[in-house]
Amino acid sequence: MPYPRQLLNPGEEIALDMHPHWWFFARQGAALVASVVVAILVAVYTDGDGFAAVLRWLSIAAVVVSVVWFGLRWIAWVTTHFVVTSDRVIFREGVLRRRGIEIPLGRVNNVLFEQSIFERVIGAGDLMMESGGERGQQTFSDVRNPDRVQNVIHARIDARRGD
Repeated sequence: MPYPRQLLNPGEEIALDMHPHWWFFARQGAALVASVVVAILVAVYTDGDGFAAVLRWLSIAAVVVSVVWFGLRWIAWVTTHFVVTSDRVIFREGVLRRRGIEIPLGRVNNVLFEQSIFERVIGAGDLMMESGGERGQQTFSDVRNPDRVQNVIHARIDARRGD
């Protein structure tokens, strides 16, 4: 789902609109896969009597909880936007409780990114922006290709300055 156009200022153009990297789902996905595997093993290797019946119900409950946890994380992913426009950087997240940060490009002092070796392999990382605002520094986690995002932000800043 793209960032809503009605939230842009007149004449503002989107340069980049993205959701978090798929790594955002790592824990929830691992829990879902593990619970499904355990449920299958319990179903195949137990006869369904006594303690085995309890194990089956517990494994089914674990699958349901994992599916709900994954679903809630997916909703969080869909409603999280990292947008770079011609005028500002926008970060919005949340469904019921919304949180948003807008940093005008004219106030951005520095853009840094950080990636572990594993994050370099999967193409994820953290992006840190230093600005002249009240908070000073803002970190965004699970950004896809943070080095490319850094380049887009710097290109937009240069375009605003006329460089």
